[in-house]
Amino acid sequence: MEVERIGPLLAAVREKTPLVHNITNFVVMNNTANALLALGASPAMVHALDEVEDFVALSQALVVNIGTLYSEQIAACKLAASRAQAAGVPWILDPVGVGATPYRRAAASALARLRPNVIRGNGSEILTLAQQTQARQGRGVDSLQGSDAAVEAARTLAKKTGAVIAVTGAVDYVTDGKQLAEIHNGHPLMVRVTGLGCSATAIIGAFLAVESNAFAATVAGLTVFGVAGELAAEWAAGPGSLQVALLDALYALDEATLVARAKIRA
Repeated sequence: MEVERIGPLLAAVREKTPLVHNITNFVVMNNTANALLALGASPAMVHALDEVEDFVALSQALVVNIGTLYSEQIAACKLAASRAQAAGVPWILDPVGVGATPYRRAAASALARLRPNVIRGNGSEILTLAQQTQARQGRGVDSLQGSDAAVEAARTLAKKTGAVIAVTGAVDYVTDGKQLAEIHNGHPLMVRVTGLGCSATAIIGAFLAVESNAFAATVAGLTVFGVAGELAAEWAAGPGSLQVALLDALYALDEATLVARAKIRA
């Protein structure tokens, strides 16, 4: 994907302010909403079984994140994902900590069968979801595998599910089973702030709302988030200030800076 395509997509998010429906975890809810607002999208955190189907129909994208999973939430996730598929609303799955427990593996696998447009995870999560290992691949929600170790698993999972797969880490990889893009943006300090991977998933969701090509939307979202992270790290003294600086960087990011700093390899 050409870097020059990303700036117009960022402008489209800011112009259209798409409504992004998030069923996400309690740890990251505030971070995720603020990241979407800083980008230019409109976040909604709607979890109740009684209204998720109706709210998906009002939205331009759906984000499903299983970080703090419980029975009613997984039921809501399944209802929302089914409704999104029926209504043509693009949606993204974040299988947080999928390797930690059998319950989590079953929930994520069931959601993956509901045809998400995109699945984003770390190396351990993608390896587990692709069922290339039955061993525990994560330490809680933290990855024990680098993103590069999961590239072939990502290709396999893309072919199996029909989704674009994003494996994030020191290098981000995006594949639809045929194409592969590498994104060499971001900063090591980002792993010291909880939930930035979840925020990246939501940012991809915002780009899915304005770009029908899921591969292009995913590359754009991860590039924007990575460049913003680099800029934030230049201003920050540590993880606390990075979190605030990242919101400012997302808000101020412009096309010229994206073109100058994006590091995408196809």
